[in-house]
Amino acid sequence: MTDAFAALSRATPLLLLGIAVLIAFRAGIWNIGAEGQFLAGAVVAAWLGTRWGITSPVVALLVVPALAAAAGALWALVPAWLRSRFGVLEVITTIMLNFVAVYLVGFLVHGPLQEAGHTYPQSDPIAGAARLPALVAGTSVTWALPTGVLLAVAAWWIIARTTWGFALRAVGANPLAAAVSGRIPVERVGMGAFLVSGAVAGLAGAAEVCGVTFALYENLSPGYGYTAIAVALLARLHPLGVIVSALFFGVLEAGAGSLQRVAGVPSVTVYALEGLIIVAMVVVERRTRRAAA
Repeated sequence: MTDAFAALSRATPLLLLGIAVLIAFRAGIWNIGAEGQFLAGAVVAAWLGTRWGITSPVVALLVVPALAAAAGALWALVPAWLRSRFGVLEVITTIMLNFVAVYLVGFLVHGPLQEAGHTYPQSDPIAGAARLPALVAGTSVTWALPTGVLLAVAAWWIIARTTWGFALRAVGANPLAAAVSGRIPVERVGMGAFLVSGAVAGLAGAAEVCGVTFALYENLSPGYGYTAIAVALLARLHPLGVIVSALFFGVLEAGAGSLQRVAGVPSVTVYALEGLIIVAMVVVERRTRRAAA
């Protein structure tokens, strides 16, 4: 039972980040920066939870997710603007900003946000009012998990049934045809998808700090933002498929330690498998497009 809860806990950030990645990918934007956007949201959540003296859970519920999402969107704004203004490839800028976010977290937990005793490279624990309640007492499975499921359903409905969703799909499929035939503002739709993607990733960072770690520290993320790419690709960029895909990867990552202890198989094998899944899905997608053409 403990392993099941651990898998659900691992699946929660992967679900939210998988949604973030697929929104950008569906618009033809290769946002590889979900990791950095996740950390930006985590930084804001830790700052609010340790420095603002939050005493009301209602205030925390209204303020922390909103500002963490805004931080993720702002972190995505830089590569989005560079792409729109100068045509800089977002793959390069988002990866570079991931490293900036990692070093920013390191600076903060050794400096302005370090715990009061200045002994450990981490922040003080966040206020109790800012913590997400657990779905099951004694576990780290919080209300962020059903929230992620609801976001996935909402993303499916928006992409499949709304005008903006149609524009998103059209821009992702063929931006030139979307601009000429559909008269769709390609740059505006792409910018919007980029910012929404960053906002959801920032929300995932807040969920991790407020629901699992209760503090900010180095190596907060074991690579959730990169694993989320595999989650989105395995789901074929379908929002509802991301729910199943995130659970699959959650089970893999939660079982990595047990695999090493029981079977003697190195835990890094799981990450190698994730990489192979990404490569396999890219190959399948390419062959599918060739067959359709």
